[in-house]
Amino acid sequence: MIQRMHVAVNCTDLEKSLDFYKSFFGQEPVKVKDNYAKFELDQPALHFSLNVRPFKKDGVLNHLGFQVDNTEDVIAMGERLRESGLLLIDEMDTTCCYAVQDKVWVYDPDGNAWEIFYTKEDSDFESAGAGDARDLSLCCAPPQKPQTITLGFTKK
Repeated sequence: MIQRMHVAVNCTDLEKSLDFYKSFFGQEPVKVKDNYAKFELDQPALHFSLNVRPFKKDGVLNHLGFQVDNTEDVIAMGERLRESGLLLIDEMDTTCCYAVQDKVWVYDPDGNAWEIFYTKEDSDFESAGAGDARDLSLCCAPPQKPQTITLGFTKK
């Protein structure tokens, strides 16, 4: 039987990450070492650890999140996070990942995105994206293409 989901995230600065995740989860970690910290959440059932390791900023992780029961839960979680001093991005009534959702986003100190979301209904579209900014959610935004800069040099 599964007890809880486990997520391990690399971080560059444990103290900054601990400050963020204490506010984000609303509780203290159960274990802290020089290069490691662990949170064990009951609601939702999550074993979450931070590991101080070098990593590339553009890895394969898109984002992490928690699904909640209704819009009121999204708003309540958003208010708690705002009161904790975390910068929040609100996306209410957005079409993303083939669903109409209400959600808020925060980023940890290493740029990992976390969403708190409620799915209102299914959608036939990944993202509405018809020019309305509210319809282009962070997780469904098209990837940014690297800019190519051409430098001209003159031989002397």
